[in-house]
Amino acid sequence: QVQLVESGGGLVQPGGSLRLSCATGMTTFMIYDMGWYRQAPGKQRELVAHISRGGIANYTESVKGRFTVSRDYAKMIVYLQMDSLKPEDTAVYYCHAQHAYLAPLTYWGQGTQVTVSS
Repeated sequence: QVQLVESGGGLVQPGGSLRLSCATGMTTFMIYDMGWYRQAPGKQRELVAHISRGGIANYTESVKGRFTVSRDYAKMIVYLQMDSLKPEDTAVYYCHAQHAYLAPLTYWGQGTQVTVSS
């Protein structure tokens, strides 16, 4: 049973930083593509950052230059470093894992709240 556990969310002032972590515990971590999504109240869930099993990162336009996604293969953890946070970044952030070859093997974390407010 795969369980993704996010941590690191909280309340931060505009311009501040947070680092989200997603612990996977997956011994097959190296063959999963990982993503960070977010969902703000009344809005659809959107992909924020994606990192392939090979470590190639992509970002949605609104966070480019401010967010950095990375993964630690030894610890089986994926991170999202969020800098220069804005009120519009306020949302619940979810970790997602997708097996590179088997489409049904897809997993979500429970989400962590990020609130950017003064």
